[in-house]
Amino acid sequence: MQRLTATPPPAPLAMPEQSFKTRGLPAHDFQRPRLSTMAARATLIIVTLGLAAFGVSEMYAVAKVGGMAFLEWGLLAVFAVAFAWIGFSAANALASLFAPRGKSEDIYADGGLTAIVMPVYNEDPREVFSALAAMVTDLPERLRTRFEVFIVSDTTNAETWIAEERALSILRAKCGPTKVWYRRRRDNTHRKAGNVADFVRRWGGRYEHMIMLDADSLITGDSLARLRAAMIADPRAGIIQTSPSLIGATTPYARAQQFANTVTGPVVSKGIAAWQGEDGNYWGHNAIIRVAAFASAAGLPDLPGKPPFGGTILSHDFVEAALIRRAGWTVTMRPDITGSYEGAPTDLFGVIKRDRRWAQGNLQHARLVGANGFATCSRLHFVIGILAYVMSPVWLLMLLTGVALSVQATLIRPEYFPTSFSLFPTWPAFDTERMVTLFIISLGVLLLPKVIAMVQALFDARLRKGCGGPLGVVGSSFLELLISTLIAPIMMIAQTGIVLSILLGRAVGWLPQARQGQSICWRAAFMFHSVHIACGVALALIALAHSPTLAAWMSPTLFALILAAPISKLCGSFTLGRRMRRMNAMVTPQESAPPEVLLMAQREADAFPEALPSDALITLAEDPTLCDAHLGALEPEQRGRGHFDPTRALTQAKVGEAQTLEELASWLAPQERMALISDLGLLGSALKLGKGRRNMEASAA
Repeated sequence: MQRLTATPPPAPLAMPEQSFKTRGLPAHDFQRPRLSTMAARATLIIVTLGLAAFGVSEMYAVAKVGGMAFLEWGLLAVFAVAFAWIGFSAANALASLFAPRGKSEDIYADGGLTAIVMPVYNEDPREVFSALAAMVTDLPERLRTRFEVFIVSDTTNAETWIAEERALSILRAKCGPTKVWYRRRRDNTHRKAGNVADFVRRWGGRYEHMIMLDADSLITGDSLARLRAAMIADPRAGIIQTSPSLIGATTPYARAQQFANTVTGPVVSKGIAAWQGEDGNYWGHNAIIRVAAFASAAGLPDLPGKPPFGGTILSHDFVEAALIRRAGWTVTMRPDITGSYEGAPTDLFGVIKRDRRWAQGNLQHARLVGANGFATCSRLHFVIGILAYVMSPVWLLMLLTGVALSVQATLIRPEYFPTSFSLFPTWPAFDTERMVTLFIISLGVLLLPKVIAMVQALFDARLRKGCGGPLGVVGSSFLELLISTLIAPIMMIAQTGIVLSILLGRAVGWLPQARQGQSICWRAAFMFHSVHIACGVALALIALAHSPTLAAWMSPTLFALILAAPISKLCGSFTLGRRMRRMNAMVTPQESAPPEVLLMAQREADAFPEALPSDALITLAEDPTLCDAHLGALEPEQRGRGHFDPTRALTQAKVGEAQTLEELASWLAPQERMALISDLGLLGSALKLGKGRRNMEASAA
């Protein structure tokens, strides 16, 4: 194992916190949008507003037959929001017709260093480091000295930390001329955004650009080179975002997400790229960023007040993009730069837990929509992110309003003597024939993006072949639609609960993502989905008691909610996922003809230890080279006089009491073990216990 020089020499770069009330002078003048961008925006506005107006007028005609009661006005209001939302999705698909054509830049153009930045937080080192090895190996040989890998760790598990350091020397050996750096923070302030900002403030001056990754990111060498070339070719570019394809699906749910991302994703991303133009968004990973622009414009302050709406900005990527655009730099999406991948979400359990953090971050943006100087599109990105979660309560409210109208028609007697003159009694009434027509139209608008995507896939030879031919495209599209339909009511209830919890002031923590999924028992599944099941049963009983017709209309939703536990279990089944793969169900080109960088990452994984060390302290004591590297990489503790850490104090007491290293290791709780291996003095004292044992063994021999 080579000597670990953890980080390069300091190259500090100022990154001041930005204000949302005032703004400085932009670094560049804003240019008029291109004609294609203006056409895409016109399409988005006209189609969205046109569909919304049509839907609302039709629903009003449906409901006004017997006069508009309070609940009918409520139904019209929530329907207007819901129909505008699906109209926006359809308009975005149509805007893809104006997507900009791909560019061809010189990948060998002169430019400064580019950092491949990998933030990690208690991730599997084997998966992360093998992916980095594959990406670097896949780079064009002439460019390998123009890139450096920088792993910035916020890991809080002692064994994972030591595994990261152990994997570092292996990665360095594989990367050859491409330098690899590693830094673990002592303090996880501001989570990933704080980790990246700290990297920029300490070493940002070393790099012209940084390609931001997530722990499950994988990008081909050609794509890395093209991102760098695109940034060099456009001196106004602040962020260039790719549209990642999902890979590694192992369950039916993951396969459905992966197939939808592969077939429908390009239509969606091209539509977004078309109308946002240079006022784009940033998704936090698989993007290249100009370091100078990020440092000068994207320093995030804390929001006033307490979480969930105050404190650390959780969904930092949207805000960073808005700030960089406000400063005059461009933020664009390049769907033509393919070869950008990320892992597929595995099951509903992990997705719902993840959504708690994402929802809080998106709802926080409500405080930033009116911030000073933001581009209109940046504000729209905030609104879209908010609506992505608020729409679940809207759909549920529309459903409950419909049920309430049905119950009212059954239980409440007609008002034979209203206060105003009328020849007939009044009671809720609807134009049934027009309602059926509106339902069919709504379904058509909802499915339009998927239909457009399926048709395009049938005419795309590479995509069609990779998805199993015409029958594979069509059959898999219907299977994905079935799974999405079953999952939608469950996510509606789950996200509604999350939104309500946040509105009630309950903040969430920062937990590592369960990227590999997990197999949970039936009892745990029923406990997890108990609220969804209860909602389904309650709605079913109400509907059946008052209107069998209503129950029939609601049957897909009721079926999904009542059977939420088995649906969730089946969708997260690894066994069923493998069977579907063997049957080529929802197969994608990434599976039928895997990219070389993915195969390379799988091969490289064999070079890295599969398991974590059983005990971080014992591992350091038994491997002097690793221990020496670890000691050399430790950052000094920054503690003010008179400030004491109870965990460190207890750890120090245990070190002083223990007679052997094994005894000390058995006494340490996880937090104490972390405190020990983070502290140069404590670790040195602990390691002397091991040296004493080895000296005694040598004397006895």
